[in-house]
Amino acid sequence: MGGAGSIAMNILVIGATGAQGGAVARRLVDSGHTVRGLTRSGAGLPPGVTLVTGDLADASAVRAAFDGVTHASVVLPMVFEPSLVETYIRNIAEAAVAAGVRRLVYNTANRMPSVPTSVAAFETRRFATSVLVESGVETVVVRPPVYLDNLCAPWVAGPLVHEGVLRYPLPAELPVSWLSHADLATATLAALTRSTADLAVAPPTTAAVAAPFSPAAPDGLVGALTPEGLALDLGGAEVVTGSELAAAFSVALGRPIRYLAQDLDEFEAGLTHALGATTAGEVVSTYRWIAEHGHDLYGLDPAALEKTLAISLTPLSAWIAAQPWTELAR
Repeated sequence: MGGAGSIAMNILVIGATGAQGGAVARRLVDSGHTVRGLTRSGAGLPPGVTLVTGDLADASAVRAAFDGVTHASVVLPMVFEPSLVETYIRNIAEAAVAAGVRRLVYNTANRMPSVPTSVAAFETRRFATSVLVESGVETVVVRPPVYLDNLCAPWVAGPLVHEGVLRYPLPAELPVSWLSHADLATATLAALTRSTADLAVAPPTTAAVAAPFSPAAPDGLVGALTPEGLALDLGGAEVVTGSELAAAFSVALGRPIRYLAQDLDEFEAGLTHALGATTAGEVVSTYRWIAEHGHDLYGLDPAALEKTLAISLTPLSAWIAAQPWTELAR
């Protein structure tokens, strides 16, 4: 992997109209980079981002979007049909190769279980990772846990404000390194711009290349380096259980807040109204898998991540205090 820190960057953000990609695009613009966003309509594109219209299934449109691009940040839409995801990611990989992209950061939008599962939302992203890494484009794969910003959704914030109940579809005892969209953007910027010497965690070995996405590495750093890419598990400044998360809200709001693991069938019914039955079912299948098998999936050593990327993660208390509805909950 080569250095990126001193290179003038023309960055394509795929997913720039979504919550995750939008946060990344705004941070890149604020940092002075030239940013374009590939989208089908342009609705919700952040200020300062140049619009490029096109569909990821259209190879010529994707190639045109990459024309002149030096770096790219990619998060796929909430599509989990394997053949369609394959079309998307091969179009992206081929366009990145043709454009001579120097570094691509791919956000899997979730942590990846260490073993294959029957969950399409995991396995399509595992497949996409392999396509990008094998393309020859210098790739950094970032794998976030669950987002703090999910707690701002009305179905979470409403009961928290009005009932003193923090309801979320994860087991109360599960340790989670909750990540904010803002810290995702900070980590993505670092992954795009930091030099290989700063990001590298260990020389590649035969074992590392055979299994490139080990979540841990030597020397107190995070990630696994291969000749083609680096995989990084992301997370927030603290790892907390549901009860500990509620306790942090209790301190910030000055009144008791309790955590309640939301029933997954109830959660799926609510998501179906917003996303449709197919997408909702796939999203909820990740929560079902985590509840049954993923007790260790969402943990992280925050200090190791901060050291690897040379960033400072936002304390949980600071994130809570910054939310506009916090005053309403007091």
